Amino acid sequence: MKIQLIYPTWPRLEKQTEFHLPPHGPVVLAAALPEYVEIEFVDENVQPLKYDIDIEMAAISVMLTCQLPRAFEIADRYKAMGIPVLFGGIAVMLHALEVQRHADSVFLGEAEGRMEEVFSDLRQKKLKKVYDYMNNFPDICSVQTARRDVLKRELYNYRGIQMLDLVHASRGCRFNCFPCCNGFLGGRQFRPRPVEAVIKEMESIPNNRLFIVDNSLAHDKLWLIELFTAMKPLKKKWVSHPLMDDDQVLKAAAGAGCWYVYQAVFDTSKVIENRVKRLQDHGIGVEGTILLGTDDHDEYEIKTLVEFLTKIKLDLAEITILTPFPKSPIREQYKKQNRILSNNWIEYTCDNVVFQPKNMSVEKLKELYNYAWDTFYADGGYQTKMGELFFKVMKKEILDGTYRKYNPREKRSFKKVVSQ
Repeated sequence: MKIQLIYPTWPRLEKQTEFHLPPHGPVVLAAALPEYVEIEFVDENVQPLKYDIDIEMAAISVMLTCQLPRAFEIADRYKAMGIPVLFGGIAVMLHALEVQRHADSVFLGEAEGRMEEVFSDLRQKKLKKVYDYMNNFPDICSVQTARRDVLKRELYNYRGIQMLDLVHASRGCRFNCFPCCNGFLGGRQFRPRPVEAVIKEMESIPNNRLFIVDNSLAHDKLWLIELFTAMKPLKKKWVSHPLMDDDQVLKAAAGAGCWYVYQAVFDTSKVIENRVKRLQDHGIGVEGTILLGTDDHDEYEIKTLVEFLTKIKLDLAEITILTPFPKSPIREQYKKQNRILSNNWIEYTCDNVVFQPKNMSVEKLKELYNYAWDTFYADGGYQTKMGELFFKVMKKEILDGTYRKYNPREKRSFKKVVSQ
């Protein structure tokens, strides 16, 4: 049985250099499919989509809300060709009712242990309209090593620099941050994978550079130290979302190859300044994630925040505009206040103003967004600062003997490479 697994394109942040990481959702799904399913994977962000009349299903994996318009175009064309269309992914869970209008079937939830049912129904031409496994999470031990063999790895480099491979060590997040949908998607309970399973997966990845995509690495101190201790012999270099602000954790993370982390910078407090300094003192770079347009922001507050970003010497800053995604706490608040201005999902790229700010006009918030990017990157731009971070990691790799030029067709294992 042959399917086409499709990852639709979407518009990038206007101010950010365009590069493409290997997508995570599709390769995790691929690992959960029955063995008899042949996968033709198409990442439309790096390769053209060719509609295939010979497939038995088009499976569309959608991570971002702003991917939906293109996903609907693809689905409508395949349905017109008489080929059944299955939707799954994060954005599908957030927009389930709307997606159903373009799908033969919608899968909601995590895929492990559930795909045999879907494909058995497909074989019998009895696909259900919805397979709803929301809040019915599979045993975390059932999560397998992602099927990265479906990727065309040569497509994921930027000017000859290897991009990071994505991997996750846990699911679920006990934090319920106001702009975030993770509590709805993965549940509020932290679900760590067994450390040995995570290490086995990391060992299987030929890339020396990883992005640990867990919502947060700040839940369980003992598990984190166990994980980082086990990672250290791999000599991988990795990026993650926020780390627990704890001396033992930071030391273990640095020893395990932590390259840089994403750290929310939501105010100009000493707490944030000290957290950034502590990370950098451990040799860990910091990419600040900056959200503009909250109800406590006016023009003065935003300009003060931008000055603070330079003062604390962030390595990078990803500056975005608050976006009220479906199922996030902030959207429910704004709906009640009648402040949602647009439900055109192509605009939900985090660089458009799709709600009414409290303390300024839509136009002023967009102006301040541009001001923030231009001011922070005035001394060289995003590419220059990103290049400096890559230079730092290459120096570390040279020192520990793991640096090598990227060859996407390399079949040798990581251990063999470093032993030479």
